[in-house]
Amino acid sequence: MSRLENDLKKAEKGAASWSRIFLRIAAVSSIIAGIIIGFFYWTVADLPSIKALEEYAPIESSQVYSSDGKLLAEFYIERRTFIPHYRIPGHVKKAFVSVEDIRFYRHPGVDIIGIVRALYQDLKAGSIVQGGSTITQQLAKMLFLKPDKSIKRKIKEAALSIQIEKHYTKDEILGLYLNQAYFGTRAYGLEAAASTYFGKPAAELDLSEAALLASLPKAPSLYSPFKNPEKARERRQQVLNGMLRHKFITGPEYEDAEKIPLPSTPNFRKYDAPYFIETLRQDLEAKYGNELYTAGYKIYSTLDFGMQQKAEEAVKKWLPSIEKRTRPGVEAALIAIDVRTGHIKAMVGGVDFWKSQFNRAVNALRQPGSAFKPVVYVTAIKTGMTSKDKIDDSPVSFKGSRPGQMWSPKNYDGRYYGSVTLKTAMAHSLNAATVRLADKIGIKNVIEMAKKLGIKSELQPYMSLAIGASDVNVLEMVSAYSVFASGHRATPVLYERILNRDGIVIEEAMPVMEDLLSEDEVKEMKVLLRAVVEEGTARSAKELKRPVYGKTGTTNDNTDAWFIGFDDKLAVGVWVGRDDHKPIGLKETGSKAALPIWIEFMEKIYP
Repeated sequence: MSRLENDLKKAEKGAASWSRIFLRIAAVSSIIAGIIIGFFYWTVADLPSIKALEEYAPIESSQVYSSDGKLLAEFYIERRTFIPHYRIPGHVKKAFVSVEDIRFYRHPGVDIIGIVRALYQDLKAGSIVQGGSTITQQLAKMLFLKPDKSIKRKIKEAALSIQIEKHYTKDEILGLYLNQAYFGTRAYGLEAAASTYFGKPAAELDLSEAALLASLPKAPSLYSPFKNPEKARERRQQVLNGMLRHKFITGPEYEDAEKIPLPSTPNFRKYDAPYFIETLRQDLEAKYGNELYTAGYKIYSTLDFGMQQKAEEAVKKWLPSIEKRTRPGVEAALIAIDVRTGHIKAMVGGVDFWKSQFNRAVNALRQPGSAFKPVVYVTAIKTGMTSKDKIDDSPVSFKGSRPGQMWSPKNYDGRYYGSVTLKTAMAHSLNAATVRLADKIGIKNVIEMAKKLGIKSELQPYMSLAIGASDVNVLEMVSAYSVFASGHRATPVLYERILNRDGIVIEEAMPVMEDLLSEDEVKEMKVLLRAVVEEGTARSAKELKRPVYGKTGTTNDNTDAWFIGFDDKLAVGVWVGRDDHKPIGLKETGSKAALPIWIEFMEKIYP
């Protein structure tokens, strides 16, 4: 065999060998490619649909407004108020873009250049100092994915981001991100963050404030101005530097923003009208459950904020005077109801809600004393009696609640006045005459009338009930007196209407009215209760210089002091006492302890 032939045979063998190698490489490559493709398909096979964004409804605070338009409170799990992207100022958007994703308006959802740059910086620093996630990727992770650090999650995040970018504008994406982001200090979303950190809406944020908020989502606790002011200041400066470097702001704007001090305390919203708000919250929670805290309802309450302020001021003004005469520990409650609608316009359940959340206007059961007597008299009026009819005011005894026990009511001054008109008996709060009247018309009829007037508490069927020896609460007593003013009973109402996040009314609370008294019967009750003001135990109320009507109430040992009254618009009740049921103090009667608060309130609401 020639040398040439031998060389050709060797070449053929070499070629065959290389061919086998290439075939093996191709086979392995195919397998690897198949694995990669399979892994990618497996990763994205269960990708969430971004169509869910079309019905995006974040967990959002419900807000409570007064009848005169003031925001009173928010109910929330996550304190968040959604705002559309077009209401977010341009400089606020630029602050976030400069620190979170400078190429946001240029990349398709995934920023390859940003990833390479971040990787270079991480390698250079020897640790992770920059992330490569875009704002769109962060939004995808917030809304659709679990916060694990797997490769599968990162692939899903990128795939979702590209889809999101195809269906939504950049400003829409940025708006969704800013509404969803957590800013620390229990603030979710930009609007809640603006309120928490600066006490203002996002639309009013200045450059310095925008830069601080933009610095927070990366590490809200670390950069909190309340916990780490130095780090917060450094981080804010980084944001401002970035805005200056990318020509989002000018040099003078940078210098002015840098000088502005950081906020020192968060603006946590304490409830205005806290006793009212807590009563409303409990009522709505029973009806709407968890949605109350997540659905972004707008709740328009019946409370008049101006009246509420006057009610709180009246209580705070007069209680120190009582404690100065007696000793500390006196509490008070006040409720005002619109006699035409049943709307609760003001509610004070105690001196300080933040020390004691017990609502004495709604939940405290106390004896009303003589403030209950009008229930006896209206029962008599319903039988056909008038204010001019007479009743005997003389000593009388009845069987007590225990076998063999006798009960003998005595007048406050220890005197008896013989035959007196109902008007006189009411004006001077005569116990013996009132009990005789209750005996005449029947105590069961008195209880039945009390229930019709709206008193729901269990009433004891003994003659002592006639002079207020059975426990009731302030709300039901004021509701009863509103009937004396108008003739009809209106069920007490806490809110007028509720709107969903789209502004659609989902509930409207219409007044529930029931006619109980005729015009003549109302006139008779006004004669009786006006006499208390003109010549009886509430004469100091004449200083109001307009027709008002009402009744004082004082229980044994001056344990409870009441005044409940009304004019042509409002029925208002005031209770004063101690939580431990001990006496308020010597001679601390309804006219001395409760009536001054009532007068103060009624005088101030009609300037």
